This record gives sequence, structure tokens and C-alpha cells, in this order.
Amino acid sequence: MKRNTWQREAVRAALGESTGFVSAQALHSSLREGGSTIGLATVYRALTDLSEEGEADSLTQDGEALYRACTPGTHHHHLICRNCGLTVEIEAHAVEEWARSIASEHGFTAAEHVVDVFGLCAACSRVAESAATP
Repeated sequence: MKRNTWQREAVRAALGESTGFVSAQALHSSLREGGSTIGLATVYRALTDLSEEGEADSLTQDGEALYRACTPGTHHHHLICRNCGLTVEIEAHAVEEWARSIASEHGFTAAEHVVDVFGLCAACSRVAESAATP
């Protein structure tokens, strides 16, 4: 585990205040607007560390890494709106069973997996439908 510095704590706190997934650049901008002198490279390092330690979820969308605070030690999956970024944690028992089964079938042990399902949330779907209706 890395030592806690004021920069790391600032990134952890800002990430915890964010809703949904956020990029390092957006988090850096938010911190700077709040008066922080933290550098962008430091934000990237802190987010990478938090993700590796299980304190942040990480995913790649359109080639960009996005991060979100999460509860360490919990295994969960996400539904993520491609339009607004709304993120919902979900349980997926069928996926868990399938992952164990397919790993075992091929002789794998200690298998891990990540499942993120992308789509449009209800609100964005309504907007898209109303825009498509003449």
C-alpha cells in the first residue's frame, strides 16, 4: 500500500464527491478550480494507485480511462449510460456462475472478471425517442 499524501487524499476525496465515472483531466480541473495546486501527473498516479488497491473502479470508454470511487473488497458490475455517464452497480449471479464454470472447464483457477454493460439510461432513452419522433 502506498503512503497517504495530501495529494492522494485530495484525489480520493474529489473522486468520492464525483457522480459516476470521471476522467483524470476532469478530476484535475475540479481540484484546480477548488484552489488545489496538484499536478495532472499526480492525479493520474493517484487514480492508478486507488484503482489497483480496489478503492476505485476503472474502465476505458472511447480510449480514455475513467474512474469512480468504490467500496474496497466488493465485487460488482456496472450498467453505464453511454450518453450521460449514469452508473448503476448491479449484481450478476448468472455471470459469476458462468465465469467459474467456464474457467473450470478450461482448467483455470483463481479466475477474475470485469463486466460493464453500456447502454442508454431511461432518461436518455426518452430524450432519444422524442428527438426521433417527428
